[in-house]
Amino acid sequence: MRHLLALAVSTLAASPAMAQTAPASEIKAEGSRIVDANAAHIAKINDAIYSYAEIGFQEVKTIALVTSTLTKAGFKVETGVAGMPTAYMATYGSGSPIIGMMSDFDGVPGTSQRPASLVHDPLVPGAPGHGEGHNTHQPTLIGAAIAMKAVKDKYKLPGTIIVYGGPAEELLASRGYMSTAGLFSGVDAIIDVHIGSDMGTNYGINNLAIISAEWSFKGRTAHGNAAWEGRSALDAVEIMDVSNNFMREHIDTAARMHNVITVGGKQPNVVPADAGVWYYFRHTDANKVWQLFARARDAAKAAALTTDTSVHERILSASWPFLGNKALATLVDENVKLVGMPKWTDADQAFARAYQASMGAPVNGMATEVTPISEAQQGSSSSDAGDMTWQAPTVRLRIPAKPSGELAGHHWSAGIAPATPLAHKGIAAATKVLMATYVDLATQPDRVLSIKKDFAAQLANYPKWKSLIPPTAKPPIHLNNTEMARYRDKLKPFEYNPNSKQSYLEMLKINYPPAEVKAGAGKASNAPDAVSAANRVGG
Repeated sequence: MRHLLALAVSTLAASPAMAQTAPASEIKAEGSRIVDANAAHIAKINDAIYSYAEIGFQEVKTIALVTSTLTKAGFKVETGVAGMPTAYMATYGSGSPIIGMMSDFDGVPGTSQRPASLVHDPLVPGAPGHGEGHNTHQPTLIGAAIAMKAVKDKYKLPGTIIVYGGPAEELLASRGYMSTAGLFSGVDAIIDVHIGSDMGTNYGINNLAIISAEWSFKGRTAHGNAAWEGRSALDAVEIMDVSNNFMREHIDTAARMHNVITVGGKQPNVVPADAGVWYYFRHTDANKVWQLFARARDAAKAAALTTDTSVHERILSASWPFLGNKALATLVDENVKLVGMPKWTDADQAFARAYQASMGAPVNGMATEVTPISEAQQGSSSSDAGDMTWQAPTVRLRIPAKPSGELAGHHWSAGIAPATPLAHKGIAAATKVLMATYVDLATQPDRVLSIKKDFAAQLANYPKWKSLIPPTAKPPIHLNNTEMARYRDKLKPFEYNPNSKQSYLEMLKINYPPAEVKAGAGKASNAPDAVSAANRVGG
């Protein structure tokens, strides 16, 4: 993919380099100007990634765009890291401090949605989409990386900048393998980013440990009218599931189990010789989630014994909970306050309020003040970024790129805002926070040392990290291949060229802010038999 990035930073290459004598405030101001100068093109990269709508391990076009952009910006890019074709790391500079930025970039199956449309309005019915807004993540890192490199060169700042790309977060499948491959070894600080409705960070444990595993049962096929001659693999799956469902009464309330039957036979009059089931197990720590998994493993063995079938187990991925570092979070928070929330336009606020009204949510528009730093509360979600946070001091910065009020996570309603001018402003603000934090780390070696000391003290409060992924396990890069192939050609007419003179919304002939809709129209369109167009007001 040819990709030409008209960078304002190119003019800096001709500027005479100077020693680091300027105050940090001046360097940050220079970096902010670079972010602003490149914001329009970074926004187009964001929208292009949205348009590709690629799901986990199939993010081929996304990575081609991201890595070509970083290569042209002067970074040394390595793709296919940790055995995953769409994982990468891009490096600039050498020596200490080593500052990493990380994000995922995958979409969600079945969440195709026209951006800025306030009701369910898929670009391609049934197709993948960015139903969690991960398309905003890599553009935030790219914008920051370009600004960081520029100020590093101009002011001769020390150290190394590393940009990471972790695919397949929705499959919880990449950062654990990147951790076991040692890609975060020796890194002094990592800032992870994720879309949100506010801008801020926190510290501490904020989600659950997770194991993703599948069991494949093998039986013997037979005609349905002589079923006694066969051994049903599907029976084994169902018995395992029933066993686990009875087990739910006898596990503590923090535990979670979710599953889907991935293979279940072809037709009723053929005894299925093959069947499979895929589970996610979650719990508050690595030891407890392993105990939960072990009980399900026994259920699988028992089901195979009961049905006279055989069973094969595969752990696909796993992660410890996400551990945010307080000392690094404090520094990031200082720069969150420095940058502040974006200056929302009247159109942005009108869109946010219309979106919230359509979803039947409280109508309060976009926040205008940043969120103060806080200690995290351990929720019930999980992220494969968890393992990474036990390798180096890490925090997560929330990108203010969507209004609050979506009907659910991993949902078309969460994909309405991430390719709009509102999202673009949030990306630029978060980019400035990343750049400013880098300047502090590059100019304050004592601050880096205090963060590392705080991290060591933090780890002392927990058992020593050990991966839950077996040493022989391989990343499940086959996942989503069939699903993505089903929709690629159908999505192609909606793909956006980031070098286009038109904006993405102009290409799709979408007005911003969009036309008014009835209060609750978006929520109503979520019903299975709803017709999105019927809920529009004023065309």
